[in-house]
Amino acid sequence: MYFELSEEQKMIRQAARDFAQTELKPGVIERDEHQKFPAEQIKKLGELGFLGMMVSPQYGGSGMDAISYVLVMEELSKIDASASVVVSVNNSLVCYGLEKYGSEEQKQKYLIPLAKGEKIGAFCLSEPEAGSDATSQRTTAIDMGDHYLLNGTKNWITNGSSASTYLVMAQTDASKGSHGINALIVEKGIEGFTIGAKENKMGIRGSDTHSLMFNDVKVPKENRIGEDGFGFKFAMSTLEGGRIGIAAQALGIASGALELAVQYAKERTAFGKTLANLQAIQFKLADMATDIEAARLLCLRAAWLKDNGKPYGQASAMAKLFASETAMKTTIEAVQVHGGYGFVKEYHVERLMRDAKITQIYEGTSEIQKFVISREVLK
Repeated sequence: MYFELSEEQKMIRQAARDFAQTELKPGVIERDEHQKFPAEQIKKLGELGFLGMMVSPQYGGSGMDAISYVLVMEELSKIDASASVVVSVNNSLVCYGLEKYGSEEQKQKYLIPLAKGEKIGAFCLSEPEAGSDATSQRTTAIDMGDHYLLNGTKNWITNGSSASTYLVMAQTDASKGSHGINALIVEKGIEGFTIGAKENKMGIRGSDTHSLMFNDVKVPKENRIGEDGFGFKFAMSTLEGGRIGIAAQALGIASGALELAVQYAKERTAFGKTLANLQAIQFKLADMATDIEAARLLCLRAAWLKDNGKPYGQASAMAKLFASETAMKTTIEAVQVHGGYGFVKEYHVERLMRDAKITQIYEGTSEIQKFVISREVLK
């Protein structure tokens, strides 16, 4: 296998790295402290083409590959996972779903401004009583002829208040089970659509996570994505790509923590020598680096499969499972390397540790990833 990145991919990675250092790092602790959405930074990411990376230039995107997407997600997540999750959702859930399955009219109206970064999207699947169980949608979309009447509540929605375009999964015919679910495009500001209070989260606190309420919202039939009953397949297909983005986010959190641990180990002295010269610290760093490299290869493999039109569902689940567990383990160890300073906000590692936990939960918990993987293994 050939592991060398192209010159273009290296340039894209460097651009993301420079942006993270110059635009995201200043103020990242304050944004975390005050749960402040990085609106200015997200606007600049859109101007750089990072909010529609894999969308065809025909629809306002940058036309990049999934490998470049992984590289960008890793670099941004080293510094600010609250910003990178916006990039992840807009790219791999919203833009991908619209480009692959949307009608030409939907692409012209919704995809182009999303891909250009002029607007932000949200993917609305989770519910109070149907988180990982996507077949048990309580939100309903009753067919009224020329429109659907949408009622229900969605939980844990990333970009909940900052988005303008929402892809909402809803049950139209419960008797059909998963075949009775539809995916609808809902615009912000439509009558009957309200946004709940912002969740006060442990990590990725700059990301705006909200509940959404729909009360007799009239959604035009032309806003349905695909044929009647296609919503479940739409959600499952889209989530496969979403797992690559979250895996890359977890990878970035882990590699950012390692970089900080290495820097600190080289500077801090104890017992007459730097921490980097203590074997116990060396062994920690070696384990961290090995796990991160394995996670990176899993992420790049899943992205390569996607780029080459090959099945990537199992690969993306493996990448998400291993990278998220690596992020959790690595950030805990990075705090340990820092000792008491690791518990202090200004050293960044405690925030990375808090951010790491969510990567084991969203886009399906670790248990869900194991189910996806084992299903393929047992075939």
